[in-house]
Amino acid sequence: MPRAAAENTSRFPMQIPPADKARLMRAAAIERTSLKEFVLRNALQAAETVIERAERVTLDEEQTRFMLNLLDNPPAPNAKLRKAARSLAARR
Repeated sequence: MPRAAAENTSRFPMQIPPADKARLMRAAAIERTSLKEFVLRNALQAAETVIERAERVTLDEEQTRFMLNLLDNPPAPNAKLRKAARSLAARR
C-alpha cells in the first residue's frame, strides 16, 4: 500500500529515466562525488541562478541615470496617487 506524502519530510521522490540516471551517475563519478551530492549541488546552483534573475533588477547606464534623476527630482503626485494615499490612510 503506498504511503501518503508527509508535508514535513525532507524527502524528494523523483523518477528518472535510466539513460538520464546513467548520465548523472557518470558526471558524479567524474567529479568523485555521490549522485545525491552531485544532483543537490547542481540543482541548488540552478535555483540560485533562477532566483537571482527573478529578484534582481539590472539597469544599463541610461536607465540608472533616469532612476537617479527620479529619486533626486520626484514628479509631483498626480490625482490618482493622492487618491491612493488618502485611501491607504483611511484604512489605518
